[in-house]
Amino acid sequence: MPDSVDASDEMIDNWTKRLEENAARYQALADRMQGQTVTERSKDGLVTVTVDARGLLKNLVIAESAAGAKRMAEVSAQVMQLVQRAQARIPELLQQAMTETTGTGDQAAVEIVREAQSTFPQPPPEPEPTFPEPDRVRRFLPDDNDEQPPAAPRTPPPAPPQQQPPRRRRPADDDDDDFGGPILS
Repeated sequence: MPDSVDASDEMIDNWTKRLEENAARYQALADRMQGQTVTERSKDGLVTVTVDARGLLKNLVIAESAAGAKRMAEVSAQVMQLVQRAQARIPELLQQAMTETTGTGDQAAVEIVREAQSTFPQPPPEPEPTFPEPDRVRRFLPDDNDEQPPAAPRTPPPAPPQQQPPRRRRPADDDDDDFGGPILS
């Protein structure tokens, strides 16, 4: 009986030792990931974002020249796209840190990376740039899809001839002695 007790104690000691080693490796992984960041920059260099290992935005830089070069809707869309691209790099960063600290052979490591990949998936491909409709649309030519032929230009009717306003005559029975009578009498 003493052999089985000693064997059980040794088995428990080995499990405890492995658990403590795994805990130390995973703590080293957590410590390593704590300070990690990912930075993405737009192609034109006007927008830069930085996220931490948890995917939280830590820094956002928008160049002053972006205000004159782009509409704010384009800038905000670019910020979101860059955040997604930066977050999508976190599983790769985690995989690299795991390789160096815990190893990737156990099921827990595989599960951690898989969870990170589902939390931070690859962003959709960048769409071709589209130019939004301007606030005001000026049309100079008829639309190509109009089915009606253009109407003949209308000429305004000629203006009636202008007549001189009739002269006003003074009434003959005017009491005004100074004016209205013959000058020579």
